[in-house]
Amino acid sequence: MTKKGRVFSGARPTGRQHLGNYMGAIQNYVALQGEYDCIYCIVDLHALTTLETTLDLKQNTYEMALDWLAAGIRPEESIIFIQSHVPQVTELHTILSMVTPLGKLTDLPTFKDKVREQPHNVNYGLLGYPVLMTADIVLYKAGAVPVGVDQAPHLEFARETVRSFNYHYNTNVLIEPQMKVTQVPKVIGIDGQQKMSKSLNNHIELASTAKETEQRVMQMVTDPQRQRRSDPGNPDICNVFAFHKVFSSPEEVATVNTECRRAGIGCVDCKRMMARNLNQHLEPFRERRQQIAGNPDQVWAILDDGAQRARAIAEATMQEVRAAVGLA
Repeated sequence: MTKKGRVFSGARPTGRQHLGNYMGAIQNYVALQGEYDCIYCIVDLHALTTLETTLDLKQNTYEMALDWLAAGIRPEESIIFIQSHVPQVTELHTILSMVTPLGKLTDLPTFKDKVREQPHNVNYGLLGYPVLMTADIVLYKAGAVPVGVDQAPHLEFARETVRSFNYHYNTNVLIEPQMKVTQVPKVIGIDGQQKMSKSLNNHIELASTAKETEQRVMQMVTDPQRQRRSDPGNPDICNVFAFHKVFSSPEEVATVNTECRRAGIGCVDCKRMMARNLNQHLEPFRERRQQIAGNPDQVWAILDDGAQRARAIAEATMQEVRAAVGLA
Protein backbone atom coordinates (compact mmCIF):
# COMPACT_ATOMS: atom_id res chain seq x y z
CA MET A 1 0.00 0.00 0.00
CA THR A 2 1.31 3.45 -0.93
CA LYS A 3 1.43 5.72 2.09
CA LYS A 4 -0.03 9.22 1.91
CA GLY A 5 3.05 10.91 3.35
CA ARG A 6 4.92 11.40 6.61
CA VAL A 7 3.31 12.15 9.95
CA PHE A 8 5.13 13.39 13.06
CA SER A 9 3.85 13.60 16.60
CA GLY A 10 5.55 13.92 19.96
CA ALA A 11 4.51 13.58 23.58
CA ARG A 12 6.16 14.42 26.88
CA PRO A 13 7.30 11.39 28.91
CA THR A 14 4.74 11.15 31.68
CA GLY A 15 5.28 7.52 32.58
CA ARG A 16 2.44 5.03 32.55
CA GLN A 17 -0.30 6.23 30.27
CA HIS A 18 -3.92 6.66 31.31
CA LEU A 19 -7.26 6.45 29.55
CA GLY A 20 -7.11 10.12 28.57
CA ASN A 21 -3.80 9.56 26.76
CA TYR A 22 -5.18 6.42 25.14
CA MET A 23 -8.43 7.90 23.88
CA GLY A 24 -6.93 11.27 22.99
CA ALA A 25 -3.73 10.26 21.21
CA ILE A 26 -2.47 6.68 21.35
CA GLN A 27 -5.43 5.13 19.51
CA ASN A 28 -4.92 7.68 16.76
CA TYR A 29 -1.18 6.95 16.61
CA VAL A 30 -1.92 3.29 16.00
CA ALA A 31 -4.59 3.97 13.37
CA LEU A 32 -2.42 6.39 11.36
CA GLN A 33 0.18 3.70 10.71
CA GLY A 34 -2.05 2.16 8.09
CA GLU A 35 -2.02 5.29 5.92
CA TYR A 36 1.16 7.21 6.72
CA ASP A 37 4.86 6.81 7.40
CA CYS A 38 4.76 7.67 11.09
CA ILE A 39 7.43 9.17 13.32
CA TYR A 40 6.57 9.19 17.03
CA CYS A 41 8.85 10.96 19.46
CA ILE A 42 9.10 10.97 23.26
CA VAL A 43 10.05 14.60 23.84
CA ASP A 44 12.25 14.42 26.94
CA LEU A 45 13.91 17.80 26.26
CA HIS A 46 10.51 19.48 26.33
CA ALA A 47 9.87 17.86 29.69
CA LEU A 48 12.88 19.64 31.20
CA THR A 49 11.08 22.99 30.95
CA THR A 50 8.66 22.12 33.74
CA LEU A 51 10.30 19.38 35.79
CA GLU A 52 11.74 20.30 39.17
CA THR A 53 13.49 16.95 39.37
CA THR A 54 14.51 14.55 36.62
CA LEU A 55 14.97 11.50 38.85
CA ASP A 56 12.05 9.70 37.19
CA LEU A 57 12.61 10.96 33.64
CA LYS A 58 14.32 7.84 32.29
CA GLN A 59 11.80 5.49 33.89
CA ASN A 60 8.88 7.61 32.68
CA THR A 61 10.33 7.48 29.17
CA TYR A 62 10.55 3.70 29.34
CA GLU A 63 7.01 3.31 30.70
CA MET A 64 5.57 5.53 27.95
CA ALA A 65 7.41 3.58 25.25
CA LEU A 66 6.17 0.34 26.77
CA ASP A 67 2.55 1.53 26.66
CA TRP A 68 2.89 2.77 23.08
CA LEU A 69 4.30 -0.55 21.94
CA ALA A 70 1.68 -2.56 23.83
CA ALA A 71 -1.07 -0.41 22.30
CA GLY A 72 0.06 -1.26 18.78
CA ILE A 73 2.85 1.05 17.62
CA ARG A 74 4.79 -1.13 15.17
CA PRO A 75 8.55 -0.30 15.33
CA GLU A 76 9.30 -2.31 12.21
CA GLU A 77 6.99 0.02 10.33
CA SER A 78 7.06 3.30 12.27
CA ILE A 79 9.90 5.23 13.90
CA ILE A 80 9.65 5.54 17.67
CA PHE A 81 12.51 7.29 19.46
CA ILE A 82 13.63 9.67 22.21
CA GLN A 83 13.99 13.33 21.27
CA SER A 84 17.38 13.93 22.94
CA HIS A 85 18.91 10.99 21.05
CA VAL A 86 18.79 13.05 17.85
CA PRO A 87 21.08 16.05 18.58
CA GLN A 88 20.25 17.68 15.25
CA VAL A 89 16.98 18.89 16.77
CA THR A 90 18.80 21.24 19.15
CA GLU A 91 20.94 22.55 16.28
CA LEU A 92 17.87 23.33 14.20
CA HIS A 93 16.18 24.85 17.26
CA THR A 94 19.09 27.27 17.62
CA ILE A 95 19.01 28.25 13.95
CA LEU A 96 15.24 28.74 13.93
CA SER A 97 15.50 30.93 17.03
CA MET A 98 17.42 33.46 14.91
CA VAL A 99 14.33 34.16 12.81
CA THR A 100 11.82 34.10 15.68
CA PRO A 101 10.83 37.50 17.14
CA LEU A 102 10.96 37.54 20.92
CA GLY A 103 7.62 39.35 21.11
CA LYS A 104 5.89 36.53 19.26
CA LEU A 105 7.02 34.05 21.90
CA THR A 106 6.06 36.17 24.90
CA ASP A 107 2.64 36.86 23.38
CA LEU A 108 1.72 33.21 22.98
CA PRO A 109 -1.17 32.24 25.30
CA THR A 110 0.54 28.95 26.14
CA PHE A 111 3.60 30.79 27.47
CA LYS A 112 1.45 33.11 29.57
CA ASP A 113 -0.40 30.11 30.96
CA LYS A 114 2.84 28.42 31.98
CA VAL A 115 4.10 31.61 33.63
CA ARG A 116 0.97 31.63 35.77
CA GLU A 117 1.34 27.93 36.58
CA GLN A 118 5.03 28.08 37.52
CA PRO A 119 5.93 31.71 38.35
CA HIS A 120 9.13 30.63 40.10
CA ASN A 121 10.42 28.64 37.13
CA VAL A 122 10.08 30.84 34.04
CA ASN A 123 13.12 29.58 32.17
CA TYR A 124 14.50 30.23 28.70
CA GLY A 125 13.53 26.73 27.58
CA LEU A 126 9.92 27.45 28.49
CA LEU A 127 9.96 30.56 26.32
CA GLY A 128 11.59 28.73 23.42
CA TYR A 129 9.36 25.67 23.73
CA PRO A 130 7.41 26.45 20.49
CA VAL A 131 10.67 26.86 18.56
CA LEU A 132 11.90 23.46 19.71
CA MET A 133 8.50 22.02 18.86
CA THR A 134 8.81 23.48 15.36
CA ALA A 135 12.29 21.98 15.01
CA ASP A 136 10.86 18.58 15.99
CA ILE A 137 8.35 18.70 13.16
CA VAL A 138 10.29 20.26 10.30
CA LEU A 139 13.50 18.34 10.98
CA TYR A 140 11.78 15.25 9.58
CA LYS A 141 9.93 17.14 6.84
CA ALA A 142 6.63 15.86 8.13
CA GLY A 143 3.82 16.77 5.77
CA ALA A 144 1.13 16.40 8.41
CA VAL A 145 0.82 16.71 12.16
CA PRO A 146 -2.20 15.16 13.91
CA VAL A 147 -3.61 17.74 16.33
CA GLY A 148 -6.88 18.66 17.94
CA VAL A 149 -8.49 21.96 17.02
CA ASP A 150 -7.32 23.44 20.34
CA GLN A 151 -3.71 22.87 19.27
CA ALA A 152 -4.07 24.64 15.93
CA PRO A 153 -2.24 27.80 17.15
CA HIS A 154 0.84 25.71 17.96
CA LEU A 155 1.01 24.36 14.44
CA GLU A 156 0.34 27.77 12.91
CA PHE A 157 3.35 29.08 14.82
CA ALA A 158 5.44 26.32 13.24
CA ARG A 159 4.16 27.23 9.80
CA GLU A 160 4.98 30.91 10.34
CA THR A 161 8.47 30.00 11.53
CA VAL A 162 9.07 27.94 8.40
CA ARG A 163 7.95 30.86 6.22
CA SER A 164 10.25 33.24 8.11
CA PHE A 165 13.22 30.90 7.70
CA ASN A 166 12.65 30.29 4.00
CA TYR A 167 12.14 34.00 3.32
CA HIS A 168 15.12 35.13 5.39
CA TYR A 169 17.52 32.71 3.72
CA ASN A 170 15.88 32.75 0.28
CA THR A 171 15.25 29.02 0.21
CA ASN A 172 12.50 26.42 0.24
CA VAL A 173 14.42 23.85 2.26
CA LEU A 174 11.86 23.61 5.05
CA ILE A 175 8.26 22.65 4.33
CA GLU A 176 5.18 23.98 6.08
CA PRO A 177 3.48 21.15 7.97
CA GLN A 178 -0.22 20.73 7.39
CA MET A 179 -2.66 20.25 10.22
CA LYS A 180 -4.35 16.86 10.24
CA VAL A 181 -7.34 17.56 12.44
CA THR A 182 -8.20 14.71 14.75
CA GLN A 183 -11.30 14.32 16.85
CA VAL A 184 -9.65 14.37 20.25
CA PRO A 185 -12.23 13.81 22.98
CA LYS A 186 -11.92 15.67 26.24
CA VAL A 187 -11.69 12.78 28.63
CA ILE A 188 -13.00 13.77 32.05
CA GLY A 189 -11.40 12.17 35.07
CA ILE A 190 -13.03 10.16 37.81
CA ASP A 191 -13.87 13.40 39.65
CA GLY A 192 -16.41 14.14 36.91
CA GLN A 193 -15.15 17.71 36.50
CA GLN A 194 -11.55 18.08 35.36
CA LYS A 195 -9.74 16.64 32.37
CA MET A 196 -8.14 13.31 33.24
CA SER A 197 -4.69 14.00 34.60
CA LYS A 198 -2.05 12.36 36.75
CA SER A 199 -1.37 15.63 38.54
CA LEU A 200 -5.01 15.73 39.66
CA ASN A 201 -5.00 12.03 40.57
CA ASN A 202 -8.28 11.58 38.71
CA HIS A 203 -6.93 9.14 36.12
CA ILE A 204 -7.19 5.42 35.34
CA GLU A 205 -3.91 3.87 34.22
CA LEU A 206 -3.98 1.51 31.27
CA ALA A 207 -1.57 -0.86 32.99
CA SER A 208 -3.53 -1.08 36.24
CA THR A 209 -4.72 -4.51 37.32
CA ALA A 210 -8.36 -5.42 36.77
CA LYS A 211 -9.01 -4.98 40.49
CA GLU A 212 -7.30 -1.57 40.61
CA THR A 213 -9.31 -0.46 37.59
CA GLU A 214 -12.56 -1.56 39.18
CA GLN A 215 -11.68 0.34 42.36
CA ARG A 216 -11.02 3.53 40.39
CA VAL A 217 -14.23 3.16 38.39
CA MET A 218 -16.21 2.70 41.60
CA GLN A 219 -14.85 6.08 42.74
CA MET A 220 -16.20 7.85 39.66
CA VAL A 221 -18.62 10.72 40.19
CA THR A 222 -21.97 10.08 38.53
CA ASP A 223 -25.11 12.20 38.07
CA PRO A 224 -24.82 14.76 40.91
CA GLN A 225 -28.61 15.13 41.04
CA ARG A 226 -29.17 11.47 41.84
CA GLN A 227 -29.03 11.17 45.62
CA ARG A 228 -30.82 7.84 46.19
CA ARG A 229 -31.02 4.52 44.37
CA SER A 230 -34.73 5.17 43.69
CA ASP A 231 -34.06 8.57 42.06
CA PRO A 232 -34.24 8.64 38.24
CA GLY A 233 -30.91 9.63 36.70
CA ASN A 234 -29.80 11.61 33.70
CA PRO A 235 -27.12 9.79 31.66
CA ASP A 236 -26.52 12.90 29.57
CA ILE A 237 -24.66 14.53 32.48
CA CYS A 238 -23.10 11.36 33.90
CA ASN A 239 -19.40 10.80 33.25
CA VAL A 240 -19.73 7.03 33.67
CA PHE A 241 -22.23 6.94 30.82
CA ALA A 242 -19.73 8.80 28.63
CA PHE A 243 -17.31 5.90 29.15
CA HIS A 244 -20.06 3.37 28.49
CA LYS A 245 -20.48 4.90 25.03
CA VAL A 246 -16.83 4.08 24.32
CA PHE A 247 -16.28 0.73 26.03
CA SER A 248 -19.70 -0.94 26.20
CA SER A 249 -21.72 -2.60 23.46
CA PRO A 250 -24.51 -0.63 21.75
CA GLU A 251 -27.05 -2.89 23.46
CA GLU A 252 -25.62 -2.19 26.91
CA VAL A 253 -25.41 1.54 26.19
CA ALA A 254 -29.11 1.51 25.28
CA THR A 255 -29.94 -0.46 28.42
CA VAL A 256 -28.04 1.91 30.71
CA ASN A 257 -29.60 4.91 28.99
CA THR A 258 -33.12 3.59 29.54
CA GLU A 259 -32.77 1.97 32.94
CA CYS A 260 -30.90 4.87 34.53
CA ARG A 261 -33.62 7.32 33.54
CA ARG A 262 -36.31 5.22 35.21
CA ALA A 263 -34.16 4.14 38.19
CA GLY A 264 -34.12 0.58 36.89
CA ILE A 265 -30.43 0.37 37.74
CA GLY A 266 -28.39 2.26 40.32
CA CYS A 267 -25.05 4.02 39.95
CA VAL A 268 -23.21 1.11 41.58
CA ASP A 269 -24.65 -1.31 39.00
CA CYS A 270 -23.74 1.11 36.22
CA LYS A 271 -20.14 1.41 37.44
CA ARG A 272 -19.66 -2.33 37.84
CA MET A 273 -20.83 -2.89 34.29
CA MET A 274 -18.46 -0.19 33.05
CA ALA A 275 -15.51 -1.61 35.00
CA ARG A 276 -16.14 -5.08 33.56
CA ASN A 277 -16.30 -3.79 29.99
CA LEU A 278 -13.27 -1.55 30.41
CA ASN A 279 -11.21 -4.43 31.78
CA GLN A 280 -12.28 -6.65 28.88
CA HIS A 281 -11.22 -3.94 26.44
CA LEU A 282 -7.82 -3.48 28.09
CA GLU A 283 -7.04 -7.17 28.65
CA PRO A 284 -5.21 -7.68 25.30
CA PHE A 285 -3.19 -4.50 25.90
CA ARG A 286 -2.18 -5.66 29.37
CA GLU A 287 -1.15 -9.09 28.11
CA ARG A 288 1.04 -7.53 25.41
CA ARG A 289 2.50 -5.06 27.89
CA GLN A 290 3.45 -7.82 30.31
CA GLN A 291 5.08 -9.78 27.52
CA ILE A 292 7.10 -6.80 26.25
CA ALA A 293 8.06 -5.75 29.79
CA GLY A 294 9.67 -9.16 30.25
CA ASN A 295 12.54 -7.92 28.07
CA PRO A 296 13.36 -4.29 28.96
CA ASP A 297 16.54 -4.36 26.86
CA GLN A 298 14.40 -4.95 23.78
CA VAL A 299 12.42 -1.77 24.49
CA TRP A 300 15.61 0.29 24.68
CA ALA A 301 16.90 -1.45 21.53
CA ILE A 302 13.72 -0.41 19.69
CA LEU A 303 14.21 3.19 20.84
CA ASP A 304 17.89 3.10 19.82
CA ASP A 305 17.03 1.74 16.38
CA GLY A 306 14.36 4.41 15.99
CA ALA A 307 16.88 7.10 16.91
CA GLN A 308 19.32 5.83 14.28
CA ARG A 309 16.64 5.95 11.60
CA ALA A 310 15.51 9.39 12.78
CA ARG A 311 19.10 10.72 12.79
CA ALA A 312 19.54 9.70 9.17
CA ILE A 313 16.54 11.81 8.15
CA ALA A 314 17.55 14.64 10.48
CA GLU A 315 21.11 14.88 9.21
CA ALA A 316 19.96 15.02 5.59
CA THR A 317 17.69 17.93 6.48
CA MET A 318 20.42 19.71 8.43
CA GLN A 319 22.86 19.49 5.55
CA GLU A 320 20.33 21.43 3.47
CA VAL A 321 19.67 23.87 6.32
CA ARG A 322 23.37 24.57 6.91
CA ALA A 323 23.92 25.16 3.20
CA ALA A 324 20.93 27.52 3.02
CA VAL A 325 22.14 29.51 6.03
CA GLY A 326 25.72 29.63 4.81
CA LEU A 327 27.34 27.72 7.63
CA ALA A 328 30.70 26.16 6.74
